[in-house]
Amino acid sequence: MIIDPNKEELSKLHAALVGAVAPRPIAFASTVDKKGNVNLSPFSYFNIFSVNPPILIFAPARRGRDNTTKDTHENLLEVPEVVISTVNYPIVEQMSLSSTEYDKGVNEFIKSGLTPVPSEKVKPPRVAESPVAFECKVNKVEPMGDQGGAGILVICEVLLVHIDDAILDKNQVIDPYKLDAVARMGANWYARAQGDAIFEIPKPLRKLGIGVDQIPESIRNSDVLTGNNLGRLGNVEELPTADEVQSYAKEQKLKGEKVELHQQAKQHLENGEVLEAWKILLFADSL
Repeated sequence: MIIDPNKEELSKLHAALVGAVAPRPIAFASTVDKKGNVNLSPFSYFNIFSVNPPILIFAPARRGRDNTTKDTHENLLEVPEVVISTVNYPIVEQMSLSSTEYDKGVNEFIKSGLTPVPSEKVKPPRVAESPVAFECKVNKVEPMGDQGGAGILVICEVLLVHIDDAILDKNQVIDPYKLDAVARMGANWYARAQGDAIFEIPKPLRKLGIGVDQIPESIRNSDVLTGNNLGRLGNVEELPTADEVQSYAKEQKLKGEKVELHQQAKQHLENGEVLEAWKILLFADSL
């Protein structure tokens, strides 16, 4: 399928964009108008864009059906402050309910059954049930266009962060399993960052990996190893020496066909045992 944004229907383009650019974190944004009326609404056009200064950006979009703007956008023009609360699994249904297009002035905290907590530095309240909340001032509201579906960037500077101690690990760092975050997919789909959905990959920030191009050809062209396996192998700074390989092969009594050895190495890679995998693969390469 090929989609030309200038030729395709807006609904089809929208489905392709939100379906492919996923999962997306959700900004659960609480705002107030100049009369103090509270609005709470989720937006998945959202992310962090700077740490110094701490900047979050989310984007309420103009409605595609009638080109009107949302209450959140109107409130921010009157009171340029917002609290962005994190959405996790225990409140995902209430978050979804709050996205209902109630009439202006209706308090979504009440409709969703969530609890407003007074903020310390801004006027809008935060969501008590949310594990993390960011009190922000709005630095800029930047429209991306004037037609239906056009996003409106809301550039927010974080003034204060509230973190529930219950989601912290022993090092006082947010534990992803305890956070239990939820992200937006396309259509009615969501993703839950829990269980096997969470995994670690060592980052090559403090070392210079050899790269996939430096992996011996017989290993690089393996029918067993995947692209992910090769990426992990290419993230080492140096290969085991021939003596280390032979010593390991003798100790582990390695034997079998290359395919079998590659399967063993693959299992080690999936267990995060990269050095062991390299020794097996280099032993197989020497046969």
